[in-house]
Amino acid sequence: MELLRTWLGHPEDIYNLLRFKMGGYRAVMPRIDPDSLGLGLRTCYRYLNQTSRSFAAVIQALDGELRHAVCIFYLVLRALDTIEDDMTISLDVKVPMLHEFHSYLYQPDWRYMESKEKDRQVLEDFPTISMEFRNLSKVYQDVISDICHKMGVGMAEFLEKKVDSQREWDKYCHYVAGLVGIGLSRLFSASELEDPIVGQDTELANSMGLFLQKTNIIRDYLEDQLEGREFWPREVWSRYAKKLSDLAKPENIDMAVQCLNELITNALHHVPDVLTYLSRLKNQSVFNFCAIPQVMAIATLAACYNNKQVFRGVVKIRKGQAVTLMMDATNIQAVKAIMYQYVEEIYQKIPSTDPSSNKTQQIIASIRTMSLPGGPMASRHHYSPIYLSCAMLLAALSWQYLSTISKAAEEYVQAGEN
Repeated sequence: MELLRTWLGHPEDIYNLLRFKMGGYRAVMPRIDPDSLGLGLRTCYRYLNQTSRSFAAVIQALDGELRHAVCIFYLVLRALDTIEDDMTISLDVKVPMLHEFHSYLYQPDWRYMESKEKDRQVLEDFPTISMEFRNLSKVYQDVISDICHKMGVGMAEFLEKKVDSQREWDKYCHYVAGLVGIGLSRLFSASELEDPIVGQDTELANSMGLFLQKTNIIRDYLEDQLEGREFWPREVWSRYAKKLSDLAKPENIDMAVQCLNELITNALHHVPDVLTYLSRLKNQSVFNFCAIPQVMAIATLAACYNNKQVFRGVVKIRKGQAVTLMMDATNIQAVKAIMYQYVEEIYQKIPSTDPSSNKTQQIIASIRTMSLPGGPMASRHHYSPIYLSCAMLLAALSWQYLSTISKAAEEYVQAGEN
C-alpha cells in the first residue's frame, strides 16, 4: 500500500527509488573493497555492518584515512554504549567501567565477556578494535580517547538521574550525541579534508548532535515508554500531565500534542547552527556524511509535528522520500531548500490555539531567513511530467522488484535509528 500511495501522491519518490537502486546510491554511498583491508580492519568493518548497516554505508563513503578513523570511533563508542545499556551489569561495576573505558584503548588484552547485549561482540573482541585504534595516527587517537573519556563520565552521571530541566536535556544530549558531533568535527579537521575551524567551533558541532538526538527522542516517545525509558524533560511535560506515561492515554491526546509541539520547537532552534556548520564544509564526502542525517531529521520533525500518531505508534518518513533526500542533499543550497520546504510544512500545521505557536513561528522565521536559496529552488532535482510518467510505468511493471529494493534501500536510509 505504501508504494501505491507513493505513486498517487509522490511519483518523484518512485523515480528516485529506481534511480537509487540502479546505481544512484554509489554517488553518495560507494563501497570499499574488503580485500584491500588488513585482517583487523576487515573484522572492524564486519562489526560495523553487524551493529549498524546504515552507518557502515555512510562511513564507507568517506575519503581516505578518515574513513578508518571514523569506523574505529564508531565501534569504540558502540562498545561504550553497550556497557551503558546492559542492565545485567551492576552499578558498582558499571560506573567505574564507564569512567575508565578510554584507558582500555591502550590495554591490548582488555575485553569484557559478561555482557548479554546484542552487540556484545564489540566487547568480546575489543582487542581487535583497540589494536586498530592504536594503528591510527596519534592525532586521531587523541580525539577518540578524549571523547570516549568525556562520554563515559557523562553516561555515568545520568545512569540514576532522570532528565528534569531543559538545561539537563541539553546536557544529556550533549553527552550522548553532541560529543559525537564534536569528535567527528575534530577528526574532519585532523584529516585536513576540512579547515581547522570545523573542529574548533564546538558549539556548532554540538548543535549538529543535539538536533539529531532530540529528533530521535521526540519520535521515539512510545517505544521508550514501552521499554521503561524516559528522555522527555520533566520541566516541559509536567505542564501537560502528571506522569510522562499519561500522554499516551487517549483522553490526554490534546495536551500530549501540545507538549510534542513545544519539544519540536525546542529542537528547531538548532537548525540555524546546522546550516552554518554545513556551509563551512568543503569535502564532498564529509558534506554528504553530515548533511544526510540532518535533512532526515527535519523531515522527521515535520512528520511528527502536531501528529497524534507519535503517541499511538511509529512515525516514519517514506522510504522514497528518504532516498530523495539522500540523493538531493549534496550541496548547501540544496540543503537550505530542503530545510525551507519542511519548516514551511510545519508552519502550515501550527494550530492557532497551540501554547507554543508564537515561539514556533519565530524560530521558523529565523530558519526561513537563513534558508532562502541564493539561486532558484531548482537546486533540488525536479522532473518533468514525462519522466514522472515513465517512472510510474516502470514502477507499475515492477511491483515485486520495488518491494524488494524498498527493503534494501531501508538499510541505507535509516541512519540515526541505531
